[in-house]
Amino acid sequence: MEKTKGNNNVFEDGKKKPGRVVDKPTNPMVTPLLNDLYQFTMAYAYWKAGKQSERSVFDLYFRKNPFGGEYTIFAGLEECIKFLANFTLTDEEIDFVRDSLPGCEEAFCDYLRGLDCSDIEVYAVSEGSVVFPKVPLLRIEGPVAVVQLLETPFLNLVNYASLVATNAARHRFVAGKSKLLLEFGARRAQGPDGAISASKYCYLGGFDATSNVAAGRLFGIPLRGTHSHAFVSSFMSLDEIVDKALRSSDGKTTCEDFVNLVQTCLAKIQNSSSVTGIFSETNKSELAAFTSYALAFPSAFLALVDTYDVMKSGIPNFCAVALALNELGYKAVGIRLDSGDLAYLSTEARKFFCGVERELNVPDFGKMIITASNDLNEETVDALNKQGHEVDAFGIGTNLVTCYSQAALGCVFKLVEINNQPRIKLSEDVTKVSIPCKKRTYRLFGKEGYPLVDIMTGENEPPPKVGERLLCRHPFNESKRAYVVPQRVEELLKCYWRGNADEAREELEPLKEIRNRCIKQLENMRPDHMRRLNPTPYKVSVSAKLYDFIHFLWLNEAPVGELH
Repeated sequence: MEKTKGNNNVFEDGKKKPGRVVDKPTNPMVTPLLNDLYQFTMAYAYWKAGKQSERSVFDLYFRKNPFGGEYTIFAGLEECIKFLANFTLTDEEIDFVRDSLPGCEEAFCDYLRGLDCSDIEVYAVSEGSVVFPKVPLLRIEGPVAVVQLLETPFLNLVNYASLVATNAARHRFVAGKSKLLLEFGARRAQGPDGAISASKYCYLGGFDATSNVAAGRLFGIPLRGTHSHAFVSSFMSLDEIVDKALRSSDGKTTCEDFVNLVQTCLAKIQNSSSVTGIFSETNKSELAAFTSYALAFPSAFLALVDTYDVMKSGIPNFCAVALALNELGYKAVGIRLDSGDLAYLSTEARKFFCGVERELNVPDFGKMIITASNDLNEETVDALNKQGHEVDAFGIGTNLVTCYSQAALGCVFKLVEINNQPRIKLSEDVTKVSIPCKKRTYRLFGKEGYPLVDIMTGENEPPPKVGERLLCRHPFNESKRAYVVPQRVEELLKCYWRGNADEAREELEPLKEIRNRCIKQLENMRPDHMRRLNPTPYKVSVSAKLYDFIHFLWLNEAPVGELH
């Protein structure tokens, strides 16, 4: 039974392959035309020269960690595999390509019609892994013309995903394990795909929930959200509330006038000695908004308290509604602060809650969740930690999803071998010199369980062995070298796509498992690699044999100058 051309998921009779079906990319715009024109011009030139089927090996990697740090989170692999599995050009797309290439022959269009990824192999680091510069994130093998058509889509799918996942991980690190992190970036993201991708990869990087409903449906990410200032200011008075009845949480009784109960609770707070002098009269339109919202969501009441005045109105009004809910068996969730001195206001709000708990004997009232938002970023969260605060959850949007402090990761896609012949890309800037040939990569762990170094070897070199001394060399600096006796060895590149072959390959994992890998690996990194200021660079090396070969090929390929 032959496979239908252009779809690696089905047989000719249209039946799906058991156990090997891969969904389409999340974004329907991810097609072979999501490409730079020069990928098609090269494919045409390869075809004209009869080189289109030559076996090539490309590495996808990056050269420098983002955000001034010394680690990166690899993300986007799942979408790359989805793209491969559904790679096909429609007749309309082929017609457009033909019209875009001057003098394009019809026979090339026939060649494009037959293209799929049945002869492609992809080896990759597991998604969610902590990764470092120069080490291949993906190794792509296959006919050179086809692999060139994967370059731009793969870079597009990996660059932003890895960047924003790393940004999320850095925010998680500075916030600490105990805080809730909420991604609130949909409205400020770069378009719909930026919003959806940000939600997915921020969750992967350690955030707990998103406000993005579409991302929640697509990826199973927990949703969080309350109301805006507009909801609060839309109310004018308590008289607007028509349906005032609220059933108790156990369903046994009904409070016929919840509004009156709220007003009674507010009076109790006003008469409480623990809050004397903090407020007198609160904004009644705000109280109406909070009351109305609590009637709609009695078991999930969380209020935005800074529309008018946090301490003189927002907090007392919130507490009045929370106390009224408590009398009916409900427990309010907490508040959100979206402006002002967050350290001071969160601390004062906590004192207010604790005062109400003591004065009115309401268990756990002082433990109400305090959420802070308002253009937060890594630096402001760090500053809040240094000042001291009572924030339990951070809602972070613009600076997170736009990766405001660094616009791009800078992944590259380089040819390292063709027809079993290693290739190298040279540059006067040594950081841009590629590491040639098909390679295997390993992570070596030390006695304390931390990763010590990543090492690349030639494909046919014996793998590093536990307990055996190994020389690790910097790829380009001859003086940087060290012996390592690994206590554990982990091979990084695994096969995630083997085209039409029936050999075993890694299955795509659920997002939650990828997230857990990310969190676990970050926890297992040495602290000095993780710190925000002056982190220690993680060592990336090559074997002695690969080092010698790199420099042999370098000398062989570099033209020799002549002096006159």
